[in-house]
Amino acid sequence: MKQVDITICRADDGTYSAYCNEHPALFGMGDSPEQAKSELLETLRLTKEDGPDNAYIYPEWLDSDFEFIVHWDVRTMLEYYSGIITPTALGKISGIHAKQIWSYMHGLTKPRKAQISKIENALHRLGNELIHTSF
Repeated sequence: MKQVDITICRADDGTYSAYCNEHPALFGMGDSPEQAKSELLETLRLTKEDGPDNAYIYPEWLDSDFEFIVHWDVRTMLEYYSGIITPTALGKISGIHAKQIWSYMHGLTKPRKAQISKIENALHRLGNELIHTSF
């Protein structure tokens, strides 16, 4: 199965966009990340329907099974999940001060690559723990 890298980001007007990193002209927009991904899938469906001879862009993987690997803009991800993952909670598991995470969330500062790695690793560890949890 082909893994297709997409990026989800939030615009200043509050809408979300999801686009293929390999072909940014293949994109979707919506009021939520889910809606933007759904619109992207519709764009891909229409592109496939047009066929390789008629479509402006026609990636080869469109004719096979594929899955999205989602890349988030840090601010967008923190804003979107703010009701679930608070700056305090993320700070606790990442080792980054909660005020700094709040600053990232509100666009006052942008995290360095090292900070992005800490956030990403902390979320992956949490996700792995949750996958392996049972009651």
